Amino acid sequence: MYQPIGIIHSEYKEQDKTPIQAVFNDSEGQVEVFPEYALGLKGIESFSHLMLIYHFHRATVSNLLQKPFLDEEKERGIFSIRHFNRPNPIGISIVELKRVRENVLEVRGLDILDETPLLDIKPYMRQFDLRDGSCSGWLEEQKIDDVRDESSTPAELRTRRRQTR
Repeated sequence: MYQPIGIIHSEYKEQDKTPIQAVFNDSEGQVEVFPEYALGLKGIESFSHLMLIYHFHRATVSNLLQKPFLDEEKERGIFSIRHFNRPNPIGISIVELKRVRENVLEVRGLDILDETPLLDIKPYMRQFDLRDGSCSGWLEEQKIDDVRDESSTPAELRTRRRQTR
């Protein structure tokens, strides 16, 4: 069983108003690592980006088929999308590390609800994590250029789709 090592603080209080991916916004927040884990932060300040692994604490029913936020026309298997209602409600976000203050990390690019339990932190290493020739599956067919802005929340995406039909 996993135990939280900290808590994530953000401006987002509602799932429907939280950006669908960290890359789509510049929202800033704090990652509070519990004091008993603070020693594990030694050396983290030298990285520009971090991978936050967390528990979707407000996830509800897990369905193996979901309509993704970027294609609400077609159901997809839960393992081919990044929806929060999953068999094991675990999330991963890559955020920019701005500053370290003792056991608090100030970050940019949050797509995480306030008070989300933090399970782990891993440094983002382009030499290991960037893959040349990668393919984004069904997402390759979607037009997502207009999604890269601050209004890329589930609620905004639904509104945009209704207006373009």
